[in-house]
Order: sequence, then C-alpha cells, then structure tokens
Amino acid sequence: MKTSVLIPTTGDIATVREHAALADQLGYDSVNCSHIAARDSFTTLAGLAHLAPSVTLGTSVAPIYHRSPASMAQTAATIDDLSGGRFRLGLGTGHRATMGGWHGQDIGSPVAEMREYVALVRALLAGGEPPAGQRWNSTFAFNGFAARAGIPIYLAGLSPAMLRLAGEIADGVVLWACPASYVSDVVIREIAAGRARAGRELAGFDICAAIPSAVVDDPAVAYTGIRAELHRYFGLPFYRAMFAQAGYEADIAAYDAAADVAAQRAVISDAFIEDLCAIGKPADVAAGVARYRAAGATNPMITNIAGTDLRPTLAAAVSG
Repeated sequence: MKTSVLIPTTGDIATVREHAALADQLGYDSVNCSHIAARDSFTTLAGLAHLAPSVTLGTSVAPIYHRSPASMAQTAATIDDLSGGRFRLGLGTGHRATMGGWHGQDIGSPVAEMREYVALVRALLAGGEPPAGQRWNSTFAFNGFAARAGIPIYLAGLSPAMLRLAGEIADGVVLWACPASYVSDVVIREIAAGRARAGRELAGFDICAAIPSAVVDDPAVAYTGIRAELHRYFGLPFYRAMFAQAGYEADIAAYDAAADVAAQRAVISDAFIEDLCAIGKPADVAAGVARYRAAGATNPMITNIAGTDLRPTLAAAVSG
C-alpha cells in the first residue's frame, strides 16, 4: 500500500530536509511540495532529490497559470533527469485571487484550459508536434536533451468536472481538503466516469488524498492549528462549493455569519475536522489513514498541522 507526504516548504530548511529524508527511510511512496507563497516547490524538490533517493518527488500542486507549458515541461524534465526519473508533475488551476494578484493571469474556463495545457505539456515532453490551442500555444522543442515522455501528470481536483477530466487525461488526482466522505461519495464516482470516457478502468489510477494529520497528546492543539489553516479555504469559491457538496453547508453559513477571523475559525465544526483529519494517538492517525483507504484513496498523503511535530506522525501513518 502506498502512502505519501506533503513536506511544508515553510520554516527552517534543515527541518524540510529532515522530513524528506525520514519519509524516504520509512518507505513513503512520494515526497511532495505545494506551490504556495514560500519556497518554490520545483527548486525545493530538486534540492531534496539526493537526500531522499528512493521516493517519487512531486508537486502538489503547481498552478498552470504561473508557468507557460514550455517552461513547465522544461522544469519537470530537468528535475526528472536530476532525480533519475523520479519526478511526478502535479498541476492545478489555483484561484482567481492568487493567479491575478500574484501573476497577473486570469483564469478563464478552468477545465478547458487545463485540458489544453496538459495536452501541450505531454506533447513537448514526448517531442511531438505541439497541438494548437485557444489559450496555450508553443513552438518550443528540446535541443540536445531528451525528456522522459512518460513523466506522470496528476491533476488537483475538487469539482465533479475537474475530477472527470483528471480521470480522463491524467495519471492520478491530488485531493486537498477533501473530507473522506467526499472521496467516497463524489470523487470515486466522477473519476470512474472520466476513466470510462477514455475507455479505461478505475484500476491503476492513483487517488492521492491529503490528510491533515498529527500525533499529539492534546488533540486541542491540532484542532486549533487545522482551524487556522482551513480558515482561508472557507473563503475560496472552489473549496466552498466542494464543502457544500460534501454536506457542510452549515459550516459555511456559520463561517459567513461570524463577526471576525477568530469567530470564523471557531465555527468550523469538530465533525468537519474529524471527517477530514487524522489526529490523536499513533493508532488514531493509522486509523485515519485506513479510513481514507476505505473511502477509495489509493495513496493517502499525510500533511502536517501547524503547531505539531511531523516526525511521529510520519512514523504512525505507515505503522498500520
């Protein structure tokens, strides 16, 4: 059974390195870095490759609007080459606020633009004729270097339409802040529909579901940390739609009615956190991972919760 980990790209770099090396030693399938307003995920993964010599290295996920398809293909191929063929390219759309504010890019039709982008990146990696698109075009071609054509591409999926697209064109999906109930009730169904659209079975498709996890003596510490992190997602349209479809409309309504940030964090329900997370003793974390596997996740991905130590959590998550 596969288990992965998201290594935070914030904080002290020595800790980032320690976490990656420990995951490798514990037999994790992949070490992943998210592309947030911290260290660049690609550069970080390239720097970790020699410290974690066995695991797959993946972006979870890089937004397509911050790099052109040619730049994305070139970067992915370079890290894949440096790591001996161990790179996995995780792609997402990001959010309109960040893509506009950070990069001056507009998100138009996310599903259609993702389909175009992936087709172009795959063609560039394979050295094929770049397809013409409505938004994405490129005349780039590798010169004096052959990229690995089969670099796996995973898509971040939240909405049914993006989940179906992932099933149709990608090698796997990355799920972020998706409660286990949403995985079982929505994700599996929509990915299977996308796979069927491409004439494929669900078997062999990697479902990498992030699980905020923490081995702690006092669960309240982790609950405080995850509420602080979830707060931003309750304000983002893509996530709000997913939370509502997962059955947490009451949490969204309470969040919207809250007077300030502290109140918004406080109204995120214990039920939501318990559906999403794996918190408590080592056995509780192992049970949380098992719950996601039972929901259909083939590759649960442990993520750290602010204020907790990732090291014992890493050990507990693979103990079962």
